[in-house]
Amino acid sequence: MEFWLAWVVVGFVLVTVELATGTFYLLVLGVGAFAGAAAAYFGGNVLVQAVVASVVAIAGVFAVHHWGSRNKSGSANDSNFLDRGQPAVLESWVDEATRLVRVRYRGTSWNAKVVGGGPAPAMGATLYIEGQEGNTLRVVSTPPAA
Repeated sequence: MEFWLAWVVVGFVLVTVELATGTFYLLVLGVGAFAGAAAAYFGGNVLVQAVVASVVAIAGVFAVHHWGSRNKSGSANDSNFLDRGQPAVLESWVDEATRLVRVRYRGTSWNAKVVGGGPAPAMGATLYIEGQEGNTLRVVSTPPAA
């Protein structure tokens, strides 16, 4: 097998696996592998191929990281966060040290983190949603100001 073809196969494998993850990092690594394939196809030695693939991949990783940090969803602070202020009922404590709990909200159990100071809420207490970090709700003990 030609060496450039090995680079192409690696690139396709990385791009295919990327379809399952959705992070774009494997995509840019696959593009780097395609760049290495181009260097091999045009007669570059193994060192040139590796350098070209590495430079393209590293530049792509920095670009994805920069793009991701600029376009990060601010759902916890977003004024369009519709769940803010909604009540949730404390079901159980997961970890009191980190104030991680399970709450019942909209008919299902959610992970939530109790934020703000004050005593630990008791089981069955009503907490109020302040925001969201990923799939974890941020809740407080006091109702929001009207």
